Amino acid sequence: MFGGGWTEEKLDLLTKYLNAYLTIFTKNPQARSFRTVYVDAFAGAGYIRRPQKDTTQIDLFDDLAADDAQEFIKGSAVRALELNPGFGEYLFIESDPDRFRELETLREKHPGRKISVRNVEANEYLRKWCAETDWKRTRAVIFLDPYGMQVEWSLVEEIAKTKAVDLWLLFPLGAALMRLLQRRQPPPQAWADRVTAILGTDAWREEFYKSRESDTLFGTEEREEREADYEAVAGFFLERLRSVFERVAENPYVLRNSKNCPLYVFCFAAGNPKGAPTAVRIAQDIMRG
Repeated sequence: MFGGGWTEEKLDLLTKYLNAYLTIFTKNPQARSFRTVYVDAFAGAGYIRRPQKDTTQIDLFDDLAADDAQEFIKGSAVRALELNPGFGEYLFIESDPDRFRELETLREKHPGRKISVRNVEANEYLRKWCAETDWKRTRAVIFLDPYGMQVEWSLVEEIAKTKAVDLWLLFPLGAALMRLLQRRQPPPQAWADRVTAILGTDAWREEFYKSRESDTLFGTEEREEREADYEAVAGFFLERLRSVFERVAENPYVLRNSKNCPLYVFCFAAGNPKGAPTAVRIAQDIMRG
């Protein structure tokens, strides 16, 4: 997988937050009593390959590309493992067998860390993990960085129910969701079902689409068209997060492509009633730069 400038942006934000989080749980006597876990649900392979800065054209199918024509950036799993002090435990989830094997190798390189690697589907596994963990003694940061629209709202809800997790979630706004939300008419049923699974409600239909009358050769015709723009759709999702989490950062970080089109919205939410105000303040300060 290739990484662009925005890939490093989100990783830098995450790393700064993890540093601040670990500082609190190291220096605060009460916080030190908790078991801390870092969870990366779409952990990848540990490193992200990207073209060199002077590369002008990328052939994704060129298996003969020389190794020295590539450079690698540290992915979220590697960055989390390199933090010192670190988390008490690490849980990396990756459904792709090849990337999973690379994570296994990464675990072997850090024998001093308590690392679990799972080659499973993230939504199902994490829902069960959240339900079975003793949250009276545990605190966690969960990073959901899907390759597309894999994160289901049912997982987000289960994470919020713990009342003990800080969540960083990459919401695939322009990269996926807006492509399903057709402008001239509502999406077909299969697409609509996927949108509902991600947003956790079908209320988006009335929120995003409005009936309009237009004149045709055969008289007046009424049809539904999408009125919601990128900002409105992102705002709808943030409101959904607010409905289940204690606090949500009001200034999510928008990751854009080279044409300034919003690809993802990097969202932060905190579930613990006592710690949420501090967590959100730290996250908001980091995202402001």
